[in-house]
Amino acid sequence: MANDPARIPVIIGVGQINDRPEDPREGLDPTALMAEALRHADADAGGGWLADCQSLGVIGQIGWPQINPVAQMVADALGMAPAHLEETTPHGDNPVRLLNQAANRIGAGEAVICAVTGAEALRTAGGLAKLKAAAQAPSEKSKKHDPMRNAAHRAKVGYAQSYGLVVPVDVYPLYENAFRAAQGQTLAEGQAESGAIWEGFSHVAAANEAAWIRQPKPAPEIVEAGPDNRPIAFPYTKFQVANSAVNQGAGFIVTSLAEAHKRGVPQSKIIHIGAGASAFEPDSILARNTYAASPGMEVSIRKAMELNGVTAKDLDHVELYSCFPCVPKMARRIVGWPLDKPMTVFGGLTFGGGPIGNYMSHSIACMVDKLREAGGMGLLFANGGYATHSHTIVLGSDPIAGVSFPQEFDFNAEADTARGEVPMLDKTYAGHAQIETYTVHYKRDGAPRMGTIVARTPEGARTLAMVPAADVAMIAMLTHGEVEPVGMDGVIVRDDEGMGVWQMP
Repeated sequence: MANDPARIPVIIGVGQINDRPEDPREGLDPTALMAEALRHADADAGGGWLADCQSLGVIGQIGWPQINPVAQMVADALGMAPAHLEETTPHGDNPVRLLNQAANRIGAGEAVICAVTGAEALRTAGGLAKLKAAAQAPSEKSKKHDPMRNAAHRAKVGYAQSYGLVVPVDVYPLYENAFRAAQGQTLAEGQAESGAIWEGFSHVAAANEAAWIRQPKPAPEIVEAGPDNRPIAFPYTKFQVANSAVNQGAGFIVTSLAEAHKRGVPQSKIIHIGAGASAFEPDSILARNTYAASPGMEVSIRKAMELNGVTAKDLDHVELYSCFPCVPKMARRIVGWPLDKPMTVFGGLTFGGGPIGNYMSHSIACMVDKLREAGGMGLLFANGGYATHSHTIVLGSDPIAGVSFPQEFDFNAEADTARGEVPMLDKTYAGHAQIETYTVHYKRDGAPRMGTIVARTPEGARTLAMVPAADVAMIAMLTHGEVEPVGMDGVIVRDDEGMGVWQMP
């Protein structure tokens, strides 16, 4: 069955769309973007595929919560009646997971044609919210809605949240700072690496018609805070984080090699799907064994490369997920990818665009285009949640030796085995402790809001502490780069509300 063309999954159509209305009232909503992206994919494949599609996977969206769930609306808009209809959570690994699942359905003979799509219209949602606010009387205006912090899948209260760890931009700096320290880099060296990677992303985006921001930026403008590049969460600035204020949609169509030949798809447009591998970290960000690495990421990437029989030298292109610099920094070391080679085919989540969970659909589309143009092989690494979900897959212009479907892609048991002991959590600790990792959160005007310390007690337990914005000396110590805060000793005291506050010993 492995060599049966009816069981060999291939990608035969990809589509992307950017919507830039001058008036937000004329903007497309996420379902319209999703449907249009798949129409482009259908046309790319020669047309007539969607009506016969047996499986539709839709990446969940957060910008328009009032219309969720959206999968059936997308199917209806396209005149589809798929036997299998799935809508995922809005996590960044899901486009690659759905691609892997579509390949499995083809390989198992459960479907002949599968489609995947997703989109966000956060730019239009923000514009409509501004229009509504402008029309309200001052007494009617309510607190600004933040679709990222108020998304239904995120917890609103809890221990971590009370110390400022609410959304991904609050959490990934914990990995950045711990990873930098573990690598023996100074702050300047860590920021230089971030700047080099992000400058490369900007150049790829500038040459890509599907990207959202097509203006190359030099590294200093990316990593140095300024009037147009405010600090977000140390050490990240605006140009180092995902740009979610976009209206973007992307989709792709998977079928069997036999069906592609039957319908006359040119060989030059057929892209073969390699084996995938997924693994995870514990859902709780405080239940990670370390912030200097991700066993889930390492297992996902290494296993995918092993299953496809490739090394870094065999890869012509990679897409290393780039919501924040720590992710491609860790991933490129696992792949063995040098700093001076492009780490994206789309442009990264800052410049290509950061449509929440659907970024990798754009990357899949761009990878297909790249492989069609010049042939070769490409690796796609996707990350979701709070460095929680990892899924890696390989695509090729030619069949990938030794790969057959369906294939088991869940290798989380290996990640569990590789994962070190997770420290106990002590929510009420007071006394001497050592900084495991940290960040500083900033207001929109660039002023510090608070600092967050993840600390270890002398007994090895993990606990949290805050640094009030008024503690100017401590905020400066955490951010000036003259000393490495990770590993520094301090004291946690409890304030009148029971919050742990970090102080120097």
